[in-house]
Amino acid sequence: MMDGGKKEEAGPSHGGATWDKRKEEEEGGNEEDDHHQDPPAAATSFVPGPLLSLKDQIEKDKEDESLRRWKEKLLGCLESDLDGQMEPEVKFHSVGILSSDFGEINTPLPIKEEQSNSVLFVLREGSKYRLKLTFCVLHNIVSGLTYTNIVWKVGLQVDQSKGMLGTFAPQREPYIHMLEEETTPSGALARGTYTAKLKFMDDDKRCHLELNYSFEISEAR
Repeated sequence: MMDGGKKEEAGPSHGGATWDKRKEEEEGGNEEDDHHQDPPAAATSFVPGPLLSLKDQIEKDKEDESLRRWKEKLLGCLESDLDGQMEPEVKFHSVGILSSDFGEINTPLPIKEEQSNSVLFVLREGSKYRLKLTFCVLHNIVSGLTYTNIVWKVGLQVDQSKGMLGTFAPQREPYIHMLEEETTPSGALARGTYTAKLKFMDDDKRCHLELNYSFEISEAR
């Protein structure tokens, strides 16, 4: 959430291959142009297959009893639970915070509108904490579920963290996922109230939750 969070890497760093190519152009060197050509579109384009419901995927091998049972076991569900819906749905039940300061605080989701403007939790400066997510996956497999967490103080963005949760199949029991441990900043400037937005999206750019909340960092005792 704050500067102790794990950042998601996204592509090459500035000053890498792009910087080298720009330098070559400025110097007028064209001998290596052929080596920097983009590969043909046919080699790089990817067309995903049609989205199939889990019911359809299981029924494809319905005549093979052992394979069908293996699929059901792998997916964590029974055929009677499948509704044929194509789009996966992630239903978040709660967001919790674990800290040595106060133990564990869990907030049921979705939170009420008035709660988004109130402080959900208070952390001491320099303290370690982790966020805990409890959610269910319905209808179909959700692929590449990620989160972004943006934090503001007095209207200015002070932190942004990203991370990958993973790919999840529907199952009867909820998933419990712990985010990376983080440490709150210290010092007089770090103390005060913060606002934040926690957002969850999958590979198909579906937004499954957008949570606005507030928290406070207090002076260490």
